[in-house]
Amino acid sequence: MHCRRRTFVEQIPGLTRRHAQRTDRLRSALAEVGLALAGRAGARLADVFGISASRSTVLRLVDAMPGPQPSAPRVVGIDEYAMRKGRVYGTVLVDVETRRPVDLLPDREAATVAAWLAECPGIEVVCRDRAPFFAEGASTGAPTAVQVADRFHLWRNLGEAAERCVSRHRSCLRAPFALPGSEKLTVVIVLVFGVLIAPTAFGQTILDVVG
Repeated sequence: MHCRRRTFVEQIPGLTRRHAQRTDRLRSALAEVGLALAGRAGARLADVFGISASRSTVLRLVDAMPGPQPSAPRVVGIDEYAMRKGRVYGTVLVDVETRRPVDLLPDREAATVAAWLAECPGIEVVCRDRAPFFAEGASTGAPTAVQVADRFHLWRNLGEAAERCVSRHRSCLRAPFALPGSEKLTVVIVLVFGVLIAPTAFGQTILDVVG
C-alpha cells in the first residue's frame, strides 16, 4: 500500500543534520571526550554525564572529525622510519618550528623526497641526517633551501668517531687506577674532542657530551 503522506523537517545549521541521532553540539562533545580518553574510558565518562554512547560510537565520532590543515612549513626535518625494521623504510617529514609531523612518504628514495619538496616552494631550510638519498632529494627538490645536519646525528657521529679514535690508541693510555674502597671497579676517563669516554668495569662505554 502506497502512503502519500510525507514529512518535511527543516534542518537548522549548527544544531541538527539529516539522519543524525545527536545534535552537532553533543557530537562535538563526545568527539572531544574521545580525543582525550579514547573509546572505553570516554564512554564511561559520557555515562557519568548522562550521555549514552558505546566505545565504538565514541571512536567513530573521533574518526569522523576532519584532520587539521597544516600550514606550509618553512623549516622541514627529514628522517627515515621503519615499517619493517631492516627491510622496509619510509620517510617522515616534520615541521621543525611547530614540531608536528607533516607527511609520511612510502619510501626513502631521493626522487620521492624531491617530488614532495618541489610541491612546497616555501621551504627555506632542510634539516636532515647525512644519508646520501636525503641529500640528493633535498638538492633536487629544494635547490635554494639551506641544508643543515640535525644536532642528534652530529653528536652521535662525533661520539662514534671519538670512540673509534680512543680504541685505536688504547695502548697509549695510562694504566687505570682503582677507586678508594673498590677493588674491582676501574675507571679511565679520556677527553677527546670535547667528549668524555669512560670504559666501565663491564667493558661498556659511556659517552657524556661536555656542554
